[in-house]
Amino acid sequence: MSASASAGRGVLVLAGTPIGRVEDAPPRLATELVGADVIAAEDTRRLRRLTSDLGIEVGARVISYFEGNEQGRTPQLLELLTSGSRVVLVTDAGMPSVSDPGYRLVAAALEAGVEVTSVPGPSAVLTALAVSGLPVDRFCFEGFLPRKAGERSRRLASLADEQRTMVFFEAPHRTEATLEAMATAFGADRPAAVCRELTKTHEEVVRDGLGALAAWAKDGVRGEVTLVVQGAPEAGPVDDPATLVALVAAAEAGGATRKDAIAEVAKRAGVPKRDVYDLVHKS
Repeated sequence: MSASASAGRGVLVLAGTPIGRVEDAPPRLATELVGADVIAAEDTRRLRRLTSDLGIEVGARVISYFEGNEQGRTPQLLELLTSGSRVVLVTDAGMPSVSDPGYRLVAAALEAGVEVTSVPGPSAVLTALAVSGLPVDRFCFEGFLPRKAGERSRRLASLADEQRTMVFFEAPHRTEATLEAMATAFGADRPAAVCRELTKTHEEVVRDGLGALAAWAKDGVRGEVTLVVQGAPEAGPVDDPATLVALVAAAEAGGATRKDAIAEVAKRAGVPKRDVYDLVHKS
């Protein structure tokens, strides 16, 4: 039995791993990996590569923990935690549970009264935000958008009035389609940045309007992609009938029902729903 287990100190450690260069790994990452009783890894092969690059050997029990088995493996890891094990959770890159496996285990551990802590490390979200050149005083992270075009358009339509800078993850082969959908939902001139292969040898950050970025992406995009989009300008009161009708039409084009579109536009404009309804049906 390990020292941590014999002392009854079960702890879940969320360990941030480098998003590119291994030199960016915090010194404590190696310490935690060496001292772990159990390492839950999204990809055990990448874990072996990471420990080799760090120049360390680990004696911990290694358990595979990825999206496909996360639900089934969580009770097993929770049992180890409540028995006193120090479990270190690592994903392929970045912080576990942020668009990666981990949330289920964190929630279960906290519910069981297990201590949860972290080894802070590089973050694609914050790195992309910092180098984008866009406002950073207020921002939100939206993760991956839905893969299906209709669902993606509806999600983006719901974010059209978001005034905070928005950060998204995207797969390289879907980047062009996503940028085109964003240009439709937010406007082709909305400032944005495509951050590709952050901290790696072929790092690239392209800054432009969404329309221009969509055209740039037509030649193909490779590597890990993070998108940063400037928020919407603060909206003033809208009372022009033609504008109200156009806003409803845009919301419907994004997948909203007419009823929901009218309600949303009325709320944004600060006018009665009945007034918007009458304008739409008269048009």
